[in-house]
Amino acid sequence: MSKDKNPRRVADNEAMAKLRMLRTSPQKLNLVAALIRGKSVDKALTDLTFSKKRVAQDVKKCLQSAIANAENNHNLDVDELIVAEAYVGKNLTMKRGRPRARGRFGKIIKPFAEITIKVRQVEEQA
Repeated sequence: MSKDKNPRRVADNEAMAKLRMLRTSPQKLNLVAALIRGKSVDKALTDLTFSKKRVAQDVKKCLQSAIANAENNHNLDVDELIVAEAYVGKNLTMKRGRPRARGRFGKIIKPFAEITIKVRQVEEQA
């Protein structure tokens, strides 16, 4: 009388990692995610290492987590992995403010974002 096991969210040749509560706007994070989409994981790691964007280090950590999930949990070959998907979502928004002239109040929006990275094992062509 136990519950059925949850089906996998990704295919058999895929692995996934998600990083939440990144203190940056989704628009800025999407620029870094577009940098690695469709590339092999070693090329993507190199690009993130030498990127000048501040959030690139957090994206690199998420990509390394997806690679580790693929290797340890799903027995995939690390040398044949590519970044299949990298998509960005909104998270909470902190509302702050600052007093302005003539008794007004200036709104300051501090957005958070999240990123999901899926890596897929592809067979190399000769």
